[in-house]
Amino acid sequence: MEKLNVIAVIVAAVSMFLIGGLWYSKALFGNVWMRENNLTEEQLAKSNKGKTFGLSFLFSLIMSFNLAMFVSDPSIDFTMTIFYALCVGLGWIALAFGIVALFELRSWKYIFINGGYMVISFLVMGIILGAWK
Repeated sequence: MEKLNVIAVIVAAVSMFLIGGLWYSKALFGNVWMRENNLTEEQLAKSNKGKTFGLSFLFSLIMSFNLAMFVSDPSIDFTMTIFYALCVGLGWIALAFGIVALFELRSWKYIFINGGYMVISFLVMGIILGAWK
């Protein structure tokens, strides 16, 4: 635990939060994501944004801390940190998300949008945590 760079963990969590903001914006996948979830602008406007964004950041912070715990050993270098981050993002999270989505009869677009967000987020978190050891 004393080997963890707390600032790096926080910055990595912020990166995930910011990537999500861009990923689900209308500039990237927001419109398709809304369509795949049968959501309207009105429904999203009625949501509790404080709760959604607050919990999203808390969850990002927990995930960043968790990843940092896995890669904090000094024997794990920058390249391995990135590799492990990709393994977590793709091999665990995106594929687990995909399994749930398949049983929920969700589309491949839905799976790739949400799974892709996790892969990219964990890649960037791995880069931050690996570079800032």
